[in-house]
Amino acid sequence: MSQEEARGAALLVNPIGLHARPSVKFTQLAKTFAAQVEFALAGDGPWIDAKSPVKVMRAKAPRGTTLHFRASGPDAQAAVAAMVALIERRFDEAEPPAGSSAEAGA
Repeated sequence: MSQEEARGAALLVNPIGLHARPSVKFTQLAKTFAAQVEFALAGDGPWIDAKSPVKVMRAKAPRGTTLHFRASGPDAQAAVAAMVALIERRFDEAEPPAGSSAEAGA
């Protein structure tokens, strides 16, 4: 009886990286799988439990960071595919309009 394993990676391109709202979506998605789901900021780790909101927030991965995933369990392939897809979809959040980060002020 071999346990299913999977790996994948995705580049964070959303403006705020893996913080607040994206972290919640990230952990909620990971928790929908029976597999153990982990991620790392480097291909060789250290590995972080993707189902732990506190640990995910502590990673503070900024925009431009490649997140590496690994999963093991009955639905490992599906878990990694879903996590990568979530990141590639920018956590289903719309991009802010150009120039919105520099609020008008004086």
